[in-house]
Amino acid sequence: MATYDDPRILRAIAHPTRNRVLHELSAAGSLRAADIAKRTGIPANQASFHLRQLAKYGLVEVAPDAGRDKRDRVWKLVDDDITLNPREIVEQPGGEAAYTVFQRSSVAWGHHLVDQAFQLPGEGEDPAKRIVSETSLRLTKDDADQLRRDLNEVVARYRDAGRRSDDDLDLYSVYQLIQPMPDLAGEHDPV
Repeated sequence: MATYDDPRILRAIAHPTRNRVLHELSAAGSLRAADIAKRTGIPANQASFHLRQLAKYGLVEVAPDAGRDKRDRVWKLVDDDITLNPREIVEQPGGEAAYTVFQRSSVAWGHHLVDQAFQLPGEGEDPAKRIVSETSLRLTKDDADQLRRDLNEVVARYRDAGRRSDDDLDLYSVYQLIQPMPDLAGEHDPV
């Protein structure tokens, strides 16, 4: 697991298309720019541009062994687990602004995921494709850390199985939050 503390990396991954490229590479293991273009619906030259931007910040790299020949450029994540150190980032020049951009983008993406999860299934759509679950637990900090590790192991097992599969699989988003229960923040019960 690599921990990043460069504010420029936050700006790079705050871009929605680059963030989606990272998700595609995480799920697949390695892909060509043309594969990413097909999966995301963007032109191949844009996929190549975003891959080069991510490579500039050390997040992705060319996987020479994955190509069919020397001209076949296949990309992979440098590390499967991208961890950010926000405290160190905001203390650097430009860090607070970069963190604000990243935070806005991440919150917007989280809202989008939740909004999509709660959409009524369309005609003929399998309702089991959207699974929403919320659970409240009483935990010690150590228990919460163990829960995070356990969930990450389960997710990694499924990610690795998906990478080994030759089947045409759908891309799913698994969005986890493990945090102390937040206050209601000004919410009031309706009268």
